[in-house]
Amino acid sequence: MLTMAEMKTSLNIVWHGGVTGNGTLKAEYLDTKVAIPTSFGGSGNGADPKELLVSSAATCFIATLTYMLDSRKLPVVEHTINSEVMISEDGFNITHYPQIILSADATEAQIQSAQRAIEGADKGCEVGNLLKKAGVIIEVQGKVSLK
Repeated sequence: MLTMAEMKTSLNIVWHGGVTGNGTLKAEYLDTKVAIPTSFGGSGNGADPKELLVSSAATCFIATLTYMLDSRKLPVVEHTINSEVMISEDGFNITHYPQIILSADATEAQIQSAQRAIEGADKGCEVGNLLKKAGVIIEVQGKVSLK
């Protein structure tokens, strides 16, 4: 039996067509095309492994942030995240750009709480923490505004 800290997930990839082909990745709630990037001689006709890795980190971050914002009962109108990856000989860097829009009547304390939630989501995201242990540098440049 798995504990709350443990999780098991399964996925399947079926590949067609060699290097210039592509595959279909399927999991319980995921069904997407995957491919080798054109820069490596592939078709580029699908998500590449680096995109999937950054997608996982960004999804974990925003899910953790959502939980924190909800538990603080903040007047969130919308929250989004854009993420970028920079890969070089020096390493693998991910920068998340979360944006939280609070209702116009939000207090200064609520704005500060939302800002702290951004910092907390960075520390609490399990996927991000695993990547950091592997040497990936993850930076967060968040913004809180009112609408």
